[in-house]
This record gives sequence, structure tokens and C-alpha cells, in this order.
Amino acid sequence: MEFYSCPWRLVPNKIVRYPGGREIDRFRGIFPGRDDGRPEAWVGSDTATADAAEKGDIHDGKAYCVLPDGTQKYLFEAITDDPEHVLGEKHLALSGEQTGVLVKLLDAERQLALQCHPTRPYAKEHFGSDYGKEESWYIIGKREDATEPPYVYMGFKEGVTYADFERGFEKGDVDEMEACCHKIPVEIGDAFFIKAGLPHAIGPGCFVLEVQEPSDITVGWKRLETGSDEEKEYHKQRLLNCYIYDAADYEENLRRYRIAPKTIRSGDFGSEQLIIGQEQTEYFSFTRLDADKRAQLLRTGFLQIAIVLKGGGSLLCGNTVMPVRKGDELFFPASVGSCAVEPEEGQTLSLMLCNPPGVRYSFAEG
Repeated sequence: MEFYSCPWRLVPNKIVRYPGGREIDRFRGIFPGRDDGRPEAWVGSDTATADAAEKGDIHDGKAYCVLPDGTQKYLFEAITDDPEHVLGEKHLALSGEQTGVLVKLLDAERQLALQCHPTRPYAKEHFGSDYGKEESWYIIGKREDATEPPYVYMGFKEGVTYADFERGFEKGDVDEMEACCHKIPVEIGDAFFIKAGLPHAIGPGCFVLEVQEPSDITVGWKRLETGSDEEKEYHKQRLLNCYIYDAADYEENLRRYRIAPKTIRSGDFGSEQLIIGQEQTEYFSFTRLDADKRAQLLRTGFLQIAIVLKGGGSLLCGNTVMPVRKGDELFFPASVGSCAVEPEEGQTLSLMLCNPPGVRYSFAEG
């Protein structure tokens, strides 16, 4: 039982994808860091990348954890060893023997391709997946040497229709397709909810915490250049019909998808805010805890994945004292009981605390 009474450290887990990765290094205290083509860190992941087999590693994307006795194993293996203690009865009933959530650090050196993700019904029908891919972004940093101020594309502009987007697709003109979408400058601390079907792209210079459904299904904008006419038409329809053409003007688009945090609790210790929660999605949630003094963690009866965003100090769980600092990643089994954070003197210790489906929060009065 002692294996499940305190948090487990997670082994850094950068994924080969596209240009970027330097800001993840710097966040973890590695300077000057470098853009090594590993721009995503999959934190506490039991999800494989879509191209894992092509890479020659069927577990690509899955994270290792360090157990209390010092041994390392894949998190999914540790779950299989004792799912009830790791995940808890409520989670098992709701999501089975998977974490049900995927947490990432994402650092794009260049703009990512315009894309969207499927709803669960669409993913089931067209991709054979039980999960769609609703996701959320929290801007935790910006590249000061980016070619232009960091931005995102998000949402169709007012009046844009399927036919408008289709014209750009037929010409293979990504500029025309991007012109159908809002370009939004971002600042550190901005939070966005990206519903399934929403067109989006992360611009260069954005360092993002991404919390999402545990899926790696992405639908882009490119035509199929080889294959029969029937295959090309199927590809086109599957792609264009994944996008949801729910256009809005700039301010309405921001009102829908840029999310204002809500305070859950506050006091002498500091405060905790809900960044994304039940008002946006039933599939995941996450909070930000900023503690200037010792603070109890809110235990939910579910697993939790944590990233230390700022500062240093200790986690106090029973007789266990675990030093933590900026960049550390932790997995809390559901069986972890009372647990507190103790910031170093004169520091604010900030944690991002990420949850699977089933966790709900109430808000502080006033």
C-alpha cells in the first residue's frame, strides 16, 4: 500500500515530431536548451503516438514513472499491477484501466499546420477510436526571439461556410484556408478551450500546457495526392466534415473559447483557480495552485497529474517529504491521502493539477 500513498515522479518524456523543444529544456532548467525536433513532452501518458509503429516503438508516447522503491516502469504497467489503488473505484467504473487524460508540454518553433480533431462519435465512426480529441491550452511561456509576437489560429470567421473552406482545400492553398480563421495574439496566462471540430493552429513562439482527451487523432488540410478517385473523395469528405462550421465574429469567438479562470479557494496560503472545468468539457479539467505558505492539496478520489510551474519547496504526504522544483512532473495515484505543499521561504510554489473525467469543483463564494 505504501507504493500508492505518495506521488510518483515521472521521467521526462520528449516526443519526436516537428521543429521545436528548446523551451521545454529551459523550463526543466537545461540551458541554453535546443530545438531538437522533440517539441512535445507527454506527461504521465499511457497513450501511444499515432505513428508509434512507424517509429519502431509501439510504446512511443508512453511515460515512465519512478516508484517509491526507486524502480522505473511504464506508467501503464504500474496501473496494470494494481488498478484499484492507482486509479480508484470511481475512475475504473467511468474510464476503465486507462488514465483517461493526456497532458503535454508543447513548444512550437514554427507555426503548426491548421487542423481540427474529431468528436467522439466521429472518431468512432471514421477512425475506430473510443476517444475524440477535445483539448485545451494554457500559455505558460513565449519565445522572445520568435519571428513575430506569438499567436494562435482558432475558429472560423463570421460568414465562413463549408464551401469557402472547400475552395482552399481544392486548390491546396493553406493561406486561403487560414484566412477563413481568426488569428489571435496570446499572452502568458491565457487559457483556451478547443472543442472538437474547431479549426486551430499554434503559432511560433508559443510554449503551451495542453490538456486533452487521450487521443492522437489529427485532421489537417491536405488533399490526398495518390490513390483512386474514390479514395481521394473519401479522404476529402472525412477531412472537411470533421470541421464544424460554427462561424463567429472575433469577439464572439473569444467569448466562446478564451476561458477566464475561476477561483476555487483562497486564503493565507494563496489561491487555487480552475482553468478548464465542467463548464467547458466533461472529459478533463485542470487547476493552478499558487501557494505562498503551506497548503493542503484538494484530493478528489481520482488520479492526478501535476507539473511544477514555478518555484520550489516540498510535498508532504504522511511521513514522505518530497523536494520539488520548477519543471518536475508527478503522478498522484488515487489512493494518495492527505497531502500538502510547503514552499521554500520567500517563494511562491505553483502547480498545474490535471484531472481525468469525473472530477468536479465548486467555487469560492464572493
